[in-house]
Amino acid sequence: MQLAFVNLGKVLQAAGCTFDNIVDMMTFHTDPVSQFDVIMSVKDKVFSQKPYPNWTAVGVNWLADFDFEIKIIARLPQAA
Repeated sequence: MQLAFVNLGKVLQAAGCTFDNIVDMMTFHTDPVSQFDVIMSVKDKVFSQKPYPNWTAVGVNWLADFDFEIKIIARLPQAA
């Protein structure tokens, strides 16, 4: 799950954003009970200060051979 957030950071950076630009996040989990402690640990590192984005966690049966998926909405920074 840490790698998913590392990759997300790279996508955000390519768009001129940071994690601070995320306003809504949805995570999908194939085994939410066993994944919860790990995702909370990673999330607490990535989002260490307020304001926190809205976050919805969803338990699913299948993710195309993945165990975890992130979907975000980020606000683009205003051009200077």
